[in-house]
Amino acid sequence: MDGPWVPKGILVCLLVALLPCAMLQSLASGARDRIQLREEARRMFYHAYDNYMQYAFPHDELKPLSRTYTDSLAELGNLNHEHLPEHYNGTALTLVESLSSLAILGNATEFVKAVLWLGENLSFDVDVRVNLFECNIRLLGGLISAHLLAIEFFEGLIPGGYKNQLLHLADDLGQRLLPAFETPTGIPYAWINLKYGVMMDETLETSTSGCGTLILEMGALSRLTRNSKYEDAALKALRKLWSMRSSLDLMGTTLNVATGTWIQHSSGIGAGVDSFYEYLLKAHILFGGQEYWDMFRQAYVAVQQYFRHGPWYHEADMRTGRATYWQLTSLQAFWPSVQVLIGDVVAANATHREFVSVWEKHGVIPERYLLDIGSIHPTESYYPLRPELAESTLYLYQATKDPWYLDVGEKLLTSLNNLTRVDGGYASIRDVTTMELEDHQHSYFLSEMCKYLYLLFDDTFLSNRNYIFSTEGHPLPVLRAWQQWTPSVPPKAITESKAQGEAETEHTNSSAMESQVCPDFRGLSLSPQRVESACHVLDGHEDHRCTSDDGCGIDAATCRKRTCSSVGYCGLWKKG
Repeated sequence: MDGPWVPKGILVCLLVALLPCAMLQSLASGARDRIQLREEARRMFYHAYDNYMQYAFPHDELKPLSRTYTDSLAELGNLNHEHLPEHYNGTALTLVESLSSLAILGNATEFVKAVLWLGENLSFDVDVRVNLFECNIRLLGGLISAHLLAIEFFEGLIPGGYKNQLLHLADDLGQRLLPAFETPTGIPYAWINLKYGVMMDETLETSTSGCGTLILEMGALSRLTRNSKYEDAALKALRKLWSMRSSLDLMGTTLNVATGTWIQHSSGIGAGVDSFYEYLLKAHILFGGQEYWDMFRQAYVAVQQYFRHGPWYHEADMRTGRATYWQLTSLQAFWPSVQVLIGDVVAANATHREFVSVWEKHGVIPERYLLDIGSIHPTESYYPLRPELAESTLYLYQATKDPWYLDVGEKLLTSLNNLTRVDGGYASIRDVTTMELEDHQHSYFLSEMCKYLYLLFDDTFLSNRNYIFSTEGHPLPVLRAWQQWTPSVPPKAITESKAQGEAETEHTNSSAMESQVCPDFRGLSLSPQRVESACHVLDGHEDHRCTSDDGCGIDAATCRKRTCSSVGYCGLWKKG
């Protein structure tokens, strides 16, 4: 396997964000030693894992209050519990999700035992209707990541040698998912039966994240199997989805896979859209090429222009850019981690601190919070052990080395242990206002929450290695060979929107995003004017005087074009 590799054109911010140095090991939080916190995170993982193995394995997920199991793969994303199977007995979902965490924690014995069991017992030839998105990020991503980790760390420890058992399972699963892409648009159905394919009366509705968060796993599978069909299908869907953006470079939330028309035009960076943005950037980092970057850059600028309100991000109509819902969802807490990867650390920190304040106020983050009145949504007051705040905390600590983020991690650990830990594992919270518990331990608690907190306090696993984490927390190495792989579908030029094109021609200076470098967020520049964000372009003169719009730059916070006023000063004078 190739060693760590950062492809040409990748932002140097990636190195700042993900590659730790030796001095990190000496830092401690203001409250407790990092080693103690690392061990507390380790205990958290094993309390969840051991209870799953005792009471739920080989079923999908643990019910920690009743100490039994749920075969939940058919229920993920299935809010109305439609078309549930009668004879489905699980696919060891939590075990698959736990493999990469076992590797990071250095538990070779349990990892090897799991690989052998899965290779001998797991089959996807089962009559169960699954959500394509959930199955892709949890099962397919978990198997691919664990396969790579098995080769890198444990190949010599597996009796008889590692025989690519996990890759064979991933390949079989990938083939079972491919029929979902057989639509007039190439955008896949949201649901597919692993044994029989797409049902005759299957819904035509899917979400932006549901069809736009497939490229990492499918692209990795193509490279590992030397079969381009997986990446080709995911890339075709992604390109079609991108072509449906509005003139403002905004996406909707739900769409029709047969007609390629939008159903829900209001969207934001939360549920239904979130990981679409994440995978555009991470695909560029993992696979190289300019196409993913061009899509991400335009999408990111549009988000900053139309969704951002101070440190928060509301929802807006993709057609007009007008605000629709002044609310946050807990899934939005992932956004600072994406911003760290492009060096927008100031903006990332501001948003992260607001999420921390909500956590401190309520003990956890409710699923939906109404920004306009500062209260919890009356019907979405639950907390299903979401890991996104821990994820962003890890990224920001790696970028800044600020021990405050270690203190945040300690707060998360303490809250989770005080509010969700039970004798049988970790339970979700049904209602944040009463702290009533729900009998469900989600598999991502082990693949994400425990992993992010452990790495926050001990980043040894990342030393001298370069990984991208999938949206489910599964590490994928950035490799030279993967950069050199060429998909069967030829690269497609990205057409700039009119507004963005005009903005770029009006000012000759380039933003950090355009140049693919980090903005000077540490204030190291000797100039009185300092670049403050990834999209920021300085005005032509330090005193902000101008004679025309050509002398004005791009606003740091909103990514909007500054214009020259009638009295000769640059500013955000025009609405839009």
